[in-house]
Amino acid sequence: MSDIQPVARYSRVAVLLHWVLGLALIAMFGMGLYMADLPFSPQRLKLYNWHKWAGVGILLLSALRLAWRLTHRPPELPEAVAGRMPVWQRVAHHATHHALYLLFFAVPLLGWAYSSAAGFPIVWFGAVQLPDFVPVSESLAEVLKPLHKFSAFAMAALVLMHIGAALKHQWLDRDGLLTRMLPGRT
Repeated sequence: MSDIQPVARYSRVAVLLHWVLGLALIAMFGMGLYMADLPFSPQRLKLYNWHKWAGVGILLLSALRLAWRLTHRPPELPEAVAGRMPVWQRVAHHATHHALYLLFFAVPLLGWAYSSAAGFPIVWFGAVQLPDFVPVSESLAEVLKPLHKFSAFAMAALVLMHIGAALKHQWLDRDGLLTRMLPGRT
């Protein structure tokens, strides 16, 4: 028997930003994994440029999403759902969302700083040269590269946890929580 009851939904803009950013992050992580082990070649250079361009796009999209979130309160967890969630799950829910927002900014900014320190400027879409974040420094680049990688893997882990929790609510708890963020639903 299902306990699904109507729940307050996120706004259409919030849903759009959630899914566009989520899909962009998954694609970006996959691209990063693929290109990292490629031998030096024109293909690798092209992928690195696309990766940088997408990173700047994700940074801008993240700023837009944060601005929307700060000016538009999300729907509260339904009382029936919140009442059944153990305290640790509510804490994990909030901690995961806060950590994701932090990493939405940290990952691309660390990538930008690494690119600057390594002496490879970002020319967004080949047209707009972005300022270097830090001065060229081989030693700084050696510090920033693993930080960018580690933070990207941390974000990927949190994204997987977020997806897992959403699917748990949908298929195990059957509480309708996932419907709040599904596109095209009323």
